[in-house]
Amino acid sequence: MNNPGWVDLQVNGHNGVNFSDPELTESEFLRAADELFAAGTAVFLPTLITSPAEVYRRNLPLIRRAVERHGLAGAVPGIHLEGPFIARGAIGSHNPEWVQAPSPEAVERLYQQAEGFVRLITVSADAPGAPEAIARARELGIAVSVGHHLANTADIVNAADAGAQALTHLGNGLPNQLDRHRNPIWAGLAEDRLSAMIITDGHHLPADLIKVILRVKGADRVIVTSDASEAAGYPPGRCRVLGNDAILTQDGKLYNPAKNCLVAAAVTLDFCMKHLASLELLSDAELLKVGRTNALRLIGGTPECMETTRQENTSAT
Repeated sequence: MNNPGWVDLQVNGHNGVNFSDPELTESEFLRAADELFAAGTAVFLPTLITSPAEVYRRNLPLIRRAVERHGLAGAVPGIHLEGPFIARGAIGSHNPEWVQAPSPEAVERLYQQAEGFVRLITVSADAPGAPEAIARARELGIAVSVGHHLANTADIVNAADAGAQALTHLGNGLPNQLDRHRNPIWAGLAEDRLSAMIITDGHHLPADLIKVILRVKGADRVIVTSDASEAAGYPPGRCRVLGNDAILTQDGKLYNPAKNCLVAAAVTLDFCMKHLASLELLSDAELLKVGRTNALRLIGGTPECMETTRQENTSAT
């Protein structure tokens, strides 16, 4: 399988650069972008996890300006906000102190702070006000994915009715113990209108669950993301990642032992796609869909635009 230029909708950072860092600089962002392009990611959405209000006010326009000044709009078409509208009961590695309730006004505020540069937003489907927030995001042209929630079937259906289109890293961002029948994984699988974003780094999901998701959703409704963090490029050992004291193991697992949860990932999308290919579940044409085409469709991009970007941006700076 050749790398055609993967499209990654969830990149929290890379090799020492955290896009949610309150001290993030434009040059750091550009270095991370350069390294991601060199590693086979042609298009990506820099992702901010749940953060204090001042981080959004500072980092959203900073990233937009860096992209605009360096002609990267084709390769970095916007930002993914994975939070702050998530559930404290499904917080994962996020900080519960910074969670906010979703509302049309809150979505509008973040959109304005980013000067219109928000392309994707994750919302907890079971939060009060979620349908209204989702509807407002869609009016603003923002793609919506639901996740980091304890949503039931009705919540998922209501979110899809309001305009949600996807599920953020299905199978992750959840407590370690769930009801065996009534849980967000089954509800998300059952809602045909929602594509499943999944992390195929070999640690976030077991191979059998990946197979089930692919069989239920089909190759047209699955999007592979890396969930890469600043630890991508780090050697094994202890590290500080996305506000967590984490451990990166020899085989690439990145986790917080105190919380007993994963802390994003330490690999790029090219690694995830190679791991998925090794499972022999999809043809090359289907791998192209889950690693590129479906992601572009979700955020309103085109393969032609992406191919031009890939040719012009062998180096971001």
